Amino acid sequence: MMTRKVLLAVSAIALLGAAKAPVSPDPSRLSETVKVLASDAFEGRNPGTAGETKTVEYLVARFKALGLQPGGPDGKWVQTVPMIHTRLGDGPIAVIGADGKRVPLARPADINLTTVGAAPKIDISGAPMVFVGYGVNAPEAKWDDFKGVDLKGKVAVFLVNDPDFEAAAGDDASGRFGGKRMTYYGRGTYKFDEAARRGAVAALIVHDTGGAGYGWSTVSANQGENYDIVRGPDDRRVPLQGWIAHDVADRLFAGAGLDLNALRVAARSASFKPVELPMRFAASLPVQIDRIESANVLAKLPGRTRPNESVMFGAHWDAYGKGQPEAGGKTIRPGANDDALGVAGVLELARLFKAGAQPDRSMVFALWTGEERGLLGSEYYATHPVYPLATTVANLTLDILQTAGPAKDVILVGAGNSTLDTLLAEAATAQGRTITPETFSERGLFYRADHFSVVRKGVPSLLLMALGGAPDLKAGGRVAGQKWLDGYMACYHKTCDEWSASWDLRGAAEDVGLFHVMGARLAKAGVWPEWSAGSEFQGVRSTTKASRR
Repeated sequence: MMTRKVLLAVSAIALLGAAKAPVSPDPSRLSETVKVLASDAFEGRNPGTAGETKTVEYLVARFKALGLQPGGPDGKWVQTVPMIHTRLGDGPIAVIGADGKRVPLARPADINLTTVGAAPKIDISGAPMVFVGYGVNAPEAKWDDFKGVDLKGKVAVFLVNDPDFEAAAGDDASGRFGGKRMTYYGRGTYKFDEAARRGAVAALIVHDTGGAGYGWSTVSANQGENYDIVRGPDDRRVPLQGWIAHDVADRLFAGAGLDLNALRVAARSASFKPVELPMRFAASLPVQIDRIESANVLAKLPGRTRPNESVMFGAHWDAYGKGQPEAGGKTIRPGANDDALGVAGVLELARLFKAGAQPDRSMVFALWTGEERGLLGSEYYATHPVYPLATTVANLTLDILQTAGPAKDVILVGAGNSTLDTLLAEAATAQGRTITPETFSERGLFYRADHFSVVRKGVPSLLLMALGGAPDLKAGGRVAGQKWLDGYMACYHKTCDEWSASWDLRGAAEDVGLFHVMGARLAKAGVWPEWSAGSEFQGVRSTTKASRR
């Protein structure tokens, strides 16, 4: 049964602007939605908690109030997502030198570790360590960092990002992976998966703020806690995974007579071979394991003439829940912008499309669980799709929007990936705005949001994420935009990512409006976005071409 507080919140937002014709996204409605979701009552919206229960209840009530239909399997509003939730307990962690001397490592200052396995204890007693460079195996780029090395029972140590990130002119890696623009090979998830495929008992990535795209506080935000979807016996995960601080790794390598900076340079060569390190890794850590059922919330507007073809809008409802006390003793990390604001945008899109003429194609509004834990809700959907992926026209995802007012431009993440860029440019032009490619392509933002789960299955997708660069604000230009971005990043994944009455959401509303215009175009029969020539996802999509006509 809906709680009184949730019912009042839904009723208040339903009344807000009720007299207005719903022709464009409403900044005040966006704000009120975020104010509710980011309130203490929702406890940081962590999967498997009372905060999730309230969140799902609230979102379903909002969709019902808008007059949408259940979009989940079997006519339900939710898609159940079975998860495993783990938390590492305290225990010794050390690197053992060739002389037998143990160098203890402290969490989270020196190293941050998690597991997504179901074993009640991590017990690694002196496993050999192997430096595998960037850990990339890319046949299409004629690149293999592993060279057949056996990683079974060993700890793989990776550099962050991909070989092209720091490549200089003349290096073999230069130009092979798109320059500084991160490819999927640069993502931590790829490296952990590669370590698992090769039988490693642990995978450690050497942290570097430039290469990762975020600082150590973001890397360690999970505080030893992790989630995963429940997987089959053949879907292996590395037993222990994590990050080691840059300066700590430098000291450990130096203590073993190795120069990590020189190895970084060597790893940019196609002839690089893994280096067996003269040290071993040990960790003895208890694991608290819970099995939970989380939920994706799905709503739909059935298509008039092509109901089996769908346009999907997405955002993630989860945040980081409660953590250790931060400034002022706050423990709840409310995720106001990341991504309650994106959720508010999807709800606004649902409102607008419901108020308009019935589209040719079905419109699906997806609010995902577990994004902060590794895109888990969207990954589960991608492997258990409710709507055929072959006839999913496109996915349009909102994940963090700027809150500093109208902008002259819109930041495009992943420029050049697909023909959706053209639709975005047309929509922006209609608003009198221009397109600015992301400033920080090395951060791999295109691979860090929920749309990527269906991208891997070939669905053309576009992400609006304000982390891509400083907006050119109408009041103050790019300088003011950078000031906003710097201020937001100081609160990224922290307790201060909270709703504020001082937000100016007119710019965010315009960004949501871009998706409204694009969605209306994509809802028309016969419009099929395409991946750009040479895209790593073009081949996957081509295998289902016969399904689209």
